[in-house]
Amino acid sequence: MESDDPISLNLGPFPAKGEIEAIKAEISEYSGTRRDRFAKKFFLAALGSIPWIGGYLSAAASLKNDEDNIRISELQTEWLEEHHEKLGNLQETLNEVDLRFASLGEEITERIESEEYLGIVRKAFRVWDHADTKQKQEYVANLVTNAGGTRVCDDDVVRLFVDWLNNYHESHFAVVREIHQNPGSTRNDIWNALYKVEVRDDSPEADLFRLLFRDLSTGGVIRQERDVNQLGQFLTKRAVRVPKGYGARTMKSAFDDKEAYVLTALGRQFVHYTMNDAVGRLASGN
Repeated sequence: MESDDPISLNLGPFPAKGEIEAIKAEISEYSGTRRDRFAKKFFLAALGSIPWIGGYLSAAASLKNDEDNIRISELQTEWLEEHHEKLGNLQETLNEVDLRFASLGEEITERIESEEYLGIVRKAFRVWDHADTKQKQEYVANLVTNAGGTRVCDDDVVRLFVDWLNNYHESHFAVVREIHQNPGSTRNDIWNALYKVEVRDDSPEADLFRLLFRDLSTGGVIRQERDVNQLGQFLTKRAVRVPKGYGARTMKSAFDDKEAYVLTALGRQFVHYTMNDAVGRLASGN
């Protein structure tokens, strides 16, 4: 349905020169020092990984040129307003990462100028664009920053962590955070810490809780706690003999309170790269 009124978009707190000019100015600003050249590469890698950026900039430029006589549909108006907000969020994230890199000093410049790292940036910001929540976008920003500032694991593993951010839901990450803060927690401990309600074992909530643990266990993020020997080899559990006639007649509950869970070694690295800040805030009670 076409509107007879000229377009009126609330395009937010960008400089008076307009969105297109502001972005061009921000890119051209990064020149001179080695770190400034990296900032430009990083900025372009992130923008180039998000497909709607070009369409938005083209449409916004057209509006600026024809704002006196243009007519636009309500749907187009809403699309531009929504993507303008997303562009503002993207600029905020890029600025945050840039400031954090500035605090790390020049010694990391060689790493963060490498094509391998910029490939991680492109992959990560594609996930950022599809993230459903601000929390997941923060995890992406943490990963991009930590991948540039530390080398705890290979880049192939970092790319796996990007896939985990893309594939797992906020509910998965809530379980991971709880196990990280309280290693050895049982399912019952984790459920009570996160939800604090009692539900039946045949409820949808119990099915979802089982699914979270199945996904994370199969994915190699968490595992049941096991004893190890001096070589780091896992020891088998001793079988518990149940007297004849005393066998359990019910299956293990979704909220089992006996088997303890911990993060795998890979899961701990994932937390290091993505949740350091978030976990720190939670641990301090904020």
